[in-house]
Amino acid sequence: MSHAPTIRFLDRTTPPHIATLILIAGIGALNMSVFLPSLHRMALYFHADYAVMQLAVSGYLAATAVLQVAIGPISDRFGRRPVLIGALALFTLASLGAVVAPSVGWFLAFRMLQASVATGLVLSRAIVRDLFPPAQSASQIGYVTMGMAVVPMLGPALGGLLEQIWDWHATFLFLAIAGAGVLVLVIADNGETLAGPGMSFAEQLRGYPALLASRRFWGYVVCAAFGSGAFFALLGAASLIAGEVFALSPLWTGLALGSPAIGYAFGNYLSGRHSVRIGIDRMALAGMLVSATGMALSIVVTLAGLVHPVAFFGFCVFLGVGNGLMLPSATAGALSVRPELAGTAAGLSGAIMIGGGAVMSAVAGALQANDPGTMTLQVIMLATTLGGVAAILFVMRRARQLGL
Repeated sequence: MSHAPTIRFLDRTTPPHIATLILIAGIGALNMSVFLPSLHRMALYFHADYAVMQLAVSGYLAATAVLQVAIGPISDRFGRRPVLIGALALFTLASLGAVVAPSVGWFLAFRMLQASVATGLVLSRAIVRDLFPPAQSASQIGYVTMGMAVVPMLGPALGGLLEQIWDWHATFLFLAIAGAGVLVLVIADNGETLAGPGMSFAEQLRGYPALLASRRFWGYVVCAAFGSGAFFALLGAASLIAGEVFALSPLWTGLALGSPAIGYAFGNYLSGRHSVRIGIDRMALAGMLVSATGMALSIVVTLAGLVHPVAFFGFCVFLGVGNGLMLPSATAGALSVRPELAGTAAGLSGAIMIGGGAVMSAVAGALQANDPGTMTLQVIMLATTLGGVAAILFVMRRARQLGL
């Protein structure tokens, strides 16, 4: 649609309100980060190695990647609303299961089921693309993710506080309550946005070759995967760095882990304000250059001998700003290649991005375990951001070739 759709809050006959989109995306972001300050202590609770406990991050991301491949096509067939309702119900039950898990094996099993909440991350973007053209989609996605960024900004601090007052069980009980609340909101507000009866799976399969053969689609997806890969690498190793290198308390660990989200919210604000005027390709390039510059400066400062939590996590704010600028535009670009397959494209691109993130998280966590400092993680983050710069430059070159 090129015009603004009619939206009435808590009216399920109209598209969902932006507040609802923020929350269905935000609950997924919260689930990814809120327990991170407790990860080191959870390993001690379950008498498990940190590498095993870290599967709660990398294994969860891998499960999310697999799920997103399926969620897009299913929502393109049956609609956004019923898929969201089912996923949120499963997430709520899985969160309660994590609270009562008797062993690390059971906990990780429930943690993988929690990946169902990633449906909100995929479908919040697909819903926006259902309603708006590409440039305006990037703007709207920017506003959704700007609001969503408040969640991971506050989530680790909240998780650290709950850990410090009670223990890690309280964090997963909170997730169950939050999941139930968002489920009720979706039932009341989320009207269906998929036009028509939906595409059959056979029709979607016939559309896949055109989507997968698009170099621009892959350029946008690889840019998003590399750009977010630096952040996922941080997720995989930051808890160990905060505890072992800087000896931070759970609360301060949570506050430190929230630092990229401050930059992410600001980057999303700029994206929402300027994507239509600047264009999605140039906005994505600007974001990747900001991230790469911040990571390069972080390495320079470390080599100069300043190893301090404020310096390390402070430069991660640049990573957040860069992703806030890049991700809405790269996502809108990937979804615009075949608009009738917006859900499929959202799921596939999200799966590649999150799957790459799972690899980066596991690699960073494993390598960091053998590094008494921060340099290994900093080099990984710089390399991935430079990969994102190369990918979006490829997209821009391809667009010029096609006369776009």
